[in-house]
Amino acid sequence: MKRMVLSILVENTAGVLSRVAGLFSRRGYNIDSLTVGETQNPAISRMTVMVHGDDQILEQIRKQLQKLEDVIEIQELVSGESVTRELILVKVGAVGQERQAIISIADIFRAKIVDVALESLMIELTGNQEKIDAFIKLLEPYTIMELVRTGITGLSRGSGDIADFIDER
Repeated sequence: MKRMVLSILVENTAGVLSRVAGLFSRRGYNIDSLTVGETQNPAISRMTVMVHGDDQILEQIRKQLQKLEDVIEIQELVSGESVTRELILVKVGAVGQERQAIISIADIFRAKIVDVALESLMIELTGNQEKIDAFIKLLEPYTIMELVRTGITGLSRGSGDIADFIDER
């Protein structure tokens, strides 16, 4: 199974997220990651969707998304040709000598300690999926109290932009 990350420009209207998610659920496809936010033009939002499947399923997803009325443009964010990032917040139980060990792991990954309590630390880390996964793996020996991931977001590399689509609106 292959992974595909799509950057989708959509009309920023009520119900567009529901229509996109509905397309996936009606066809039995799973969304691995979904982030949505306004672009520099408040009339347009960017959705970043990560899905897994074989070539036929991924092509079908692309075609079905393109048919949606609210979809303006779809771009695949190909590894090496794009930059993708994810944010994680993780609350780790940290008492005694564990505290310094956890701080050292955070330092190695250039993570930030964003909250300190008597028996826990909250850590923020931004990076690609591999970096986030490696960080979590190193924290497994400790007590992970809570963890949240934002999902992937990204842009294609280079000077190309979406100005043409935004200016048209």
